[in-house]
Amino acid sequence: MKTFVQTLLSTVFILQMYLAMAVVAIVYFPYALLHRDGAVAACHAYCRWVCFSLRLICGLKTEVRGTVPTGEMLIAPKHQSFLDIIMIYGALPRGKFVMKAILGWAPFLGWYAKRIGCIFVNRGKRGAAITKMLADVKSGASLPGQLIIYPQGTRVAPGDQRPYKIGTAVLYSQLQQPCIPVGANVGLFWPKRGILRHRGTAVVEFLPAIPPGLTNDAFMAELEARVETSSNALMAEAGFK
Repeated sequence: MKTFVQTLLSTVFILQMYLAMAVVAIVYFPYALLHRDGAVAACHAYCRWVCFSLRLICGLKTEVRGTVPTGEMLIAPKHQSFLDIIMIYGALPRGKFVMKAILGWAPFLGWYAKRIGCIFVNRGKRGAAITKMLADVKSGASLPGQLIIYPQGTRVAPGDQRPYKIGTAVLYSQLQQPCIPVGANVGLFWPKRGILRHRGTAVVEFLPAIPPGLTNDAFMAELEARVETSSNALMAEAGFK
């Protein structure tokens, strides 16, 4: 019975979440069209609403740990579900994602993503994708903010293993900025697939910066060790074995 009720509540949450996306996008559109700050404000408002309604309807709380970066930095988080996108962007003052090109065509989301300075890449064409990504990052360097790239390139369910991709190291080398690893346990409560949203506390944790200047191999090893250690600890804290 509890699972049925939680599934019903989760369904209500998901429906209103997508409705809220349309409402926020339309309400903020004039401001976002006139000024990029309007698009950033819209995205932050939507993130706040998702976290609020998630707690209200599903009983799932969200918590951001660590020191949230405010300067020009590369952010490299664990990616387990849509929720870590919401929590990380909502915490950052001026986030912009490296994201799949196909999402640029998504209603509302695509236009706002372009407006806040996100970088779109085609999956499956590794060399060409990295070349284009570097060119787009360079051309958009005048836009202030924190560039967010998921180093595993896709959502990874708790307990699953996926390799860390070289694109993050290439960006780290080009930008010559500190990189902030981010751990997460959100996939335990908001799964990669399915409707059910579980009660509990979803956490993302901003970790100490990796300074610029490391070789690609050293950087990737350090990044993976930090992100996986943090994520495993957060999942264990939540009861995952």
